[in-house]
Amino acid sequence: MLRYIVRRFLHMIPLLIGISLISFFIIQLAPGDFLTQQALNPQVSAERIAQERARFGLDKPIYLQYLMWLKSILRLDFGYSFAYRLPVFTLIKSRLYNTFILSLSAMVFTWVLSIPLGILSAVKQYSWLDKLISVFAFLGLAIPNFFFALLLLYMAMKSGWFPVGGMYSINYESLSLGAKIWDRIYHLILPTIVLGTSGMAGLVRQMRGNLLDYLKADFIITARAKGLSERVVILKHAVRNAVNPLITLFGFALPGLLSGAALTEIVMSWPGLGRLMLEA
Repeated sequence: MLRYIVRRFLHMIPLLIGISLISFFIIQLAPGDFLTQQALNPQVSAERIAQERARFGLDKPIYLQYLMWLKSILRLDFGYSFAYRLPVFTLIKSRLYNTFILSLSAMVFTWVLSIPLGILSAVKQYSWLDKLISVFAFLGLAIPNFFFALLLLYMAMKSGWFPVGGMYSINYESLSLGAKIWDRIYHLILPTIVLGTSGMAGLVRQMRGNLLDYLKADFIITARAKGLSERVVILKHAVRNAVNPLITLFGFALPGLLSGAALTEIVMSWPGLGRLMLEA
């Protein structure tokens, strides 16, 4: 077992090197850099530009630039942002927290709604309620996140019930602690709905399918034959077993939401990693 783990780690090294090479050279394909833009500024001298190029290693051959970049990455030194005048690691750390909060709330929203809806859909199989839940779930999957976000923003603007974008109000700093917490939650509602709805369809259908399979199982028939109420049979016996396969999906849900939050953040002006990537 130990040999297998070591071998897998050794196989991972060339893979990571390959990914780093691709990432670095894709960045290099973009024409120019920040210093190219600065060179257009008449107030910045050519000597200053040359000094900055030497400082950041931009005057060196491409392979040396890659080695310097890789060494910095291994030290968690992601460079310096000229636009924000902050270290890139500091920027990523602050934005990652915002993206994590949004993704976590969307995941909670998805699971809290999907499990009960899947149970209702299975218990009321082929009824109007089952069809309504299926239509609702598939609409959430079919409508693109950015379009759904625009619809909700339009409704928020017309109704005034929710804030139109952003993470907190203008007077946030002057609010009390309780008001600050509510203000964050208030601004989190619409982005959470947008990001969480897209993941509901698959989870609802899977919960429905699992529960329907278990409702036909022998131990459920035995439980009914013993005179247990339908509520106890479904919630205590069938649902408990039907939820187990979904737990394996839980670990994949959060990384998927983190990577899929970019469009939602951009459209809804949420200060997360998605907006940071666009601005970069």
